[in-house]
Amino acid sequence: MGDKAHTHPGAAGRATAADHPTSVRNVVLVGHSGSGKTTLVEALALTAGAVNRAGRVEDGGCVSDYDDMEHRQQRSVQLSLVPVEWDGIKINLLDTPGYADFVGELRAGLRAADSALFVVSASDGVDGTTRMLWEECAAVGMPRAIVITHLEAARADFEEMTRICAEAFGGDDPDAVLPLYLPLHGPPAPDGHAPVTGLVGLLSRKLFDYASGERVASEPGEAELPQLDEARSMLIEGIISESEDETLMERYLGGEQVDVKTLIEDLERAVARGVFFPVLAAAPATEGARQGLGTVELLDLITRGFPTPLERAAPRVTTPEGAGRELRMCDPEESLVAEVVKTSSDPYVGRISMVRVFSGTLRADQTVHVSGHGLSDRGHEDHDVDERIGALSTPFGKQQRPVTHVIAGDLACVAKLTRAETGDTLSAKDDPLLMAPWEMPDPLLPLAIEAHSKPDEDKLSQGLARLVAEDPTMRLEHNQDTHQVVLWCLGEAHADVALERLRSHYGVQVDVVPHRVSLRETFGDRAAGRGRHVKQSGGHGQYAICEIEVEPLPGGSGIEFVDKVVGGAVPRQFIPSVEKGVRTQAAKGVAAGHPLIDVRITLLDGKAHSVDSSDAAFQTAGALALREAAAEARIHLLEPVAEVSVLVGDDYVGAVMSDLSGRRGKVLGTEQTSGGRTLIRAEVPEIEIGRYAVDLRSLSHGTARFDRRYARHEPMPAQVADRMREEVRAAS
Repeated sequence: MGDKAHTHPGAAGRATAADHPTSVRNVVLVGHSGSGKTTLVEALALTAGAVNRAGRVEDGGCVSDYDDMEHRQQRSVQLSLVPVEWDGIKINLLDTPGYADFVGELRAGLRAADSALFVVSASDGVDGTTRMLWEECAAVGMPRAIVITHLEAARADFEEMTRICAEAFGGDDPDAVLPLYLPLHGPPAPDGHAPVTGLVGLLSRKLFDYASGERVASEPGEAELPQLDEARSMLIEGIISESEDETLMERYLGGEQVDVKTLIEDLERAVARGVFFPVLAAAPATEGARQGLGTVELLDLITRGFPTPLERAAPRVTTPEGAGRELRMCDPEESLVAEVVKTSSDPYVGRISMVRVFSGTLRADQTVHVSGHGLSDRGHEDHDVDERIGALSTPFGKQQRPVTHVIAGDLACVAKLTRAETGDTLSAKDDPLLMAPWEMPDPLLPLAIEAHSKPDEDKLSQGLARLVAEDPTMRLEHNQDTHQVVLWCLGEAHADVALERLRSHYGVQVDVVPHRVSLRETFGDRAAGRGRHVKQSGGHGQYAICEIEVEPLPGGSGIEFVDKVVGGAVPRQFIPSVEKGVRTQAAKGVAAGHPLIDVRITLLDGKAHSVDSSDAAFQTAGALALREAAAEARIHLLEPVAEVSVLVGDDYVGAVMSDLSGRRGKVLGTEQTSGGRTLIRAEVPEIEIGRYAVDLRSLSHGTARFDRRYARHEPMPAQVADRMREEVRAAS
């Protein structure tokens, strides 16, 4: 692997459509923000001849991070597909954002890919989020390799970073994480740092010099041999230990020489099975160069070591009704099953859906069935509709290169699917099927918004609907209690991008307003009230008097109405009117404008007039009676309490528990989990955790995650309630 002579392939490196699943590799690049994923994609595209200079296609646009918003944000905020061709193999490179707020785009990339490149910066190391993503890939057996970047940094040390990666990713078997090449250093610079100018292949025992801007193979000198032989022995033992040939280790330890061809074949099989994880080095091409350091070796590994789509276990497939369905997955002749992994909007083309075809063949102008289920709680409607496929294309930067069909195992873009959303399944019109959606994190940062002007108000609803259709990690809520439109996001950067997309893509300007929590009111003690609604203004008057008693009930009781009128003081036909009046007033609140709950309202007495009494009059009297009772009683404000579960590294348990206590939380218990993490369970008032998604990330350096669910409403402490009432008075 990596010992072949390669020349610059020029236009031959530009990928279009694949002709068979065996000629496709789908690779997702994973790593923390700033690790160099996008730069690496552009370097690979340059080496494969897909671009004319670093990161540029013929029209001058970047192949990745080409969106104007990404330029303004100065970071990747969405999944990008960059197809290239190498040795007759189409490689779909999926560049993912490294920032935690855009984990939905990363999960989509993992769904679309069959293997992963973990990009690690030599200057920054391995962070906790990258470790968790490694474990996530390990859980599904996804083949992985590690690419160390930023070797030009002053204190970059490839050998030390390899050791750190083995410790972080190797688990019980650190010998499964080993380098395939060692860096070759040039003369030291004035600051003492010796730049990496080439690589030494451990299996091929060849030196590959990139100093000229193109890869030149030669034999290593005497100075490189001792280090080469020691690392080569470790690599050979690591490969043999993962070999499917159980006799190979015994033969090797017995002194038998294992030929390089056998070692490379075993290495490729171990990588494809996800049991051996090679470490490589890479750097972008210098000005005027046609190949970046390590890019040829990396492309060779992808084409020869990473699995084809045929080797991937497909997600579960059912009918829309839930009945199981068996398919020969990744068969171009089988029934069509494809999934929308990303939805975006182009101002000229309209909606564009990036799809991964898992079975069958997707053709232009074909009518397909679109199934979307399971995300209705996030503002996405369940749907089963037929749609006509528009143009098919493979993306490359801002360009879309037309193709006539897309076979099983490949990825492409579909234009103008008006109903399809991210996560939806495309299948044959006469054989509708549904794929199980991938797991998405819950958005837990609320963003309350209002239209900036009347024209914006007219466009807001449609803009929000299109926004959540593109991004299933957002949840849209129309809160009936607070009458706010709330967009739930994963973090501040996610929220910023949502606002930017509303403005730039959909022409909607919004204002962010303080998010209000749904409070409640209840009576603190028993109280009585008299409602008198008597008016005479010509013609029929209005006459209704009722007397009620209100008493508090246990939490969760709601509102109970009891009729204890005797002697017909309130005629039977007006009893429901009194009840309707008090319930309507309870919904509006009696003190601070929050709904009243957990009380028993007893109608004791009243008076009526034979002519002037009416349904409306007794409704008004009932409301007045409840307000009078509230004026004489202690009214408690009730706040919602959430059950919170926090999964955090053991190093941060104390800080997280202290922070929860500072938020008036009650820690219910802790539980030790795998991977050196602890699960903390607590109950915390929702008013205290509005920004917890942001604060927890800062507190745990991005390594913790949490979920929450509503538990109950309970009385708010007096000092907090007083502050809330003051805020209401100030606002009014």
